[in-house]
Amino acid sequence: MRPRHRKSVPTLWLMTDERVPDAALLAAAARLPKGRAGIILRHYRTAPVERRALFETLRQIARRRRLTLLLAGSVREAAAWRADGAHGRDRRRAARPLLRSAPVHTPREALAARSADLCFVSPLFPTRSHPGAPTLGRARFAAIARLIDAPVMALGGVRPAHRHMLSGIGAAGWGAIDGLSA
Repeated sequence: MRPRHRKSVPTLWLMTDERVPDAALLAAAARLPKGRAGIILRHYRTAPVERRALFETLRQIARRRRLTLLLAGSVREAAAWRADGAHGRDRRRAARPLLRSAPVHTPREALAARSADLCFVSPLFPTRSHPGAPTLGRARFAAIARLIDAPVMALGGVRPAHRHMLSGIGAAGWGAIDGLSA
């Protein structure tokens, strides 16, 4: 399969969340390793003007640090905003090559995400962003990861100390909110 994008897939991802103050988020983005990480701007409940402004600020950091920046939402919006890719379930074609990531929580979603360039399987562990939500645990995470042909990123309560066990359960890398911004 020919890639639809020019960038390689990072193995470390900062996920944005409205719970994290913008200053802490921007500081976390500035600490990501140059050329080896990515950012996914989610901020679904943020007003459009403020969301775009935050995206542009993150894009400046991403350019300086050679980071990959994805926009959660539609492929059309990601292309219009000049993101490196789109995060979500939108399978439409883009006007230009984009990296595509998909959220995966179940085996059914894993099978539906076959066209993605990478998948975020979650939640591996309990997480503050979804308090009380059921977790996959290592065994179910590994079972879902085996269904995915693209690189799998672990998400949900993952911290730097977990990175050594991730390959054993089928993860090529990981993403975090609090694990990278706290």
